[in-house]
Amino acid sequence: MSNITTLTNTLKQAGMRLTPQREAICKLLMESEEHPTAAMIYGDLHPHFPSLSLATVYNTLDTLVKLGAVNVLGHAGDDHVHYDPDMEPHVNLACVSCHRIIDIPSEHVHHLDNEISQASGFKLLGARVLYYGLCPDCQSQKVTPVATW
Repeated sequence: MSNITTLTNTLKQAGMRLTPQREAICKLLMESEEHPTAAMIYGDLHPHFPSLSLATVYNTLDTLVKLGAVNVLGHAGDDHVHYDPDMEPHVNLACVSCHRIIDIPSEHVHHLDNEISQASGFKLLGARVLYYGLCPDCQSQKVTPVATW
């Protein structure tokens, strides 16, 4: 799993100046229990950093993704891209109703990585396994899923 130091060092290696805003983006990514979107990060940090721009958030996230320090997930039925700093193989579960995304560790993902690598000859650099469904809370509210993914 990545940590704040890994993320900030990645930005430095990319030639980005490590500003308090970029450090805060990295910290929020690591401490968030959600898989935040750029807009969520901006909304959380802008009150503390009035000079923060949405472009800075996107540029920082794009750099972290391009350099393999953060995974970019598809939308969770909400048409927003979510980010995941957990680079260890795991499964993401996305609720298509409330759009919450949770991580589920799975030894099967490790086995699948090995199987795919051996069968293809690829040196795998990462993977994303994302399942869509209804979380237990939305199921108890009898939410009808609407396929938007």
